[in-house]
Amino acid sequence: MNIHKVINNNVLSAFDDKNREVVIMGRGIGFKAKAGDVIDENKIEKVFYIESSSLSKQFQEMIADMPLEHMEISTDIIAYAKRTYEMKLNQSIYVALTDHINFAIERYRNGIQLPNALLNEIKEFYRREYAVGEYALQILQERLGVKFASDEAGFIALHFVNAQYDLSADDTYAITSIIQKSLQMISEEFGTPINEDSMYYERFITHLKFFARRVYRKEQWRDDETELADVIESKYPKEYACSQKIAAFISEKHGVNVSREEIMYLAIHIRRIFKKDNEDDCENTNKKEDK
Repeated sequence: MNIHKVINNNVLSAFDDKNREVVIMGRGIGFKAKAGDVIDENKIEKVFYIESSSLSKQFQEMIADMPLEHMEISTDIIAYAKRTYEMKLNQSIYVALTDHINFAIERYRNGIQLPNALLNEIKEFYRREYAVGEYALQILQERLGVKFASDEAGFIALHFVNAQYDLSADDTYAITSIIQKSLQMISEEFGTPINEDSMYYERFITHLKFFARRVYRKEQWRDDETELADVIESKYPKEYACSQKIAAFISEKHGVNVSREEIMYLAIHIRRIFKKDNEDDCENTNKKEDK
C-alpha cells in the first residue's frame, strides 16, 4: 500500500486493495514519510476500516495530536469487548471511546476525577459492559500508571452500551432511569426486593432494557395479542396490575402510551421473577423474545 495522508508520526491513512480508506497505526510509521510513499509493512501494528467517511475523517482529526499509547489502549479495550463478550459495536465506538480515554487521562493528571451518579445502576443493569470498564481501568494502571476510581469504569461501560444499542449518552441515561424506576415499582408492589440470583433475573433485565428503549424511542409493539393479554390479566392479576402501574408512570413521565401487548409481556417477566419454583408456565407466550 501507498500512503494517502500522514496523520502524525504514528498514524497514516491509505487505500487498501478494495480501494477503501483505512487508518494505519504503528510506532514511527509516519516519521519523515509523505503521501505516495510505500508503507513499511513491518511497522504496521493495527489497521482500521471505518465505513462512514465522515466518521473516519472525524477519527483522523481527533487522533492527529493524540499520544499513540492512548489510541492503543482504546483499541485494545474495544478488541477485548469483542473477543470476550462478542459485542457487536457501532463503529462510532472508535471515536467516542478514544476521545473519552484521552480526556479522562488529561483529567486525571489535572487531579480531576468525576463522580458517576449512575454507578450502582450501571453495575446492576450492564454487567458485561461494566466488566469491560474494569478491564479498561486495569490496563490504564498497568500501562500508564493512572489509577481511576470505579466511577470511571462506569463511564467507560456506558460507551459500550451506546455502541451496542446505537444510543446517545442522553438516551442511555433516560433508559437507565426507566429501568431503575420500573424495578423500584415492582419491588414496592410485591413488598420484597427482586431476587438477583433468580435464573430469570438476567433475562428480565434484558427485557427491561429493550422495553425502555422502545418506550424512549416511541417504538411500541402493536396490540396483536389482545386475547392472550386477557388470559394473562386474568391468570396473573397482581403482575398485570403492577405492569399497568409502570405503564401509567411512563405515560405521565415520558408522554408515551404503553401498548397492552407490552404490558402483557412485562407481566409475564414479573411472574417469572417472583414464582418461587421458577417453573415456566408461560412458555407458550414466549414467541416474542428481545433480541
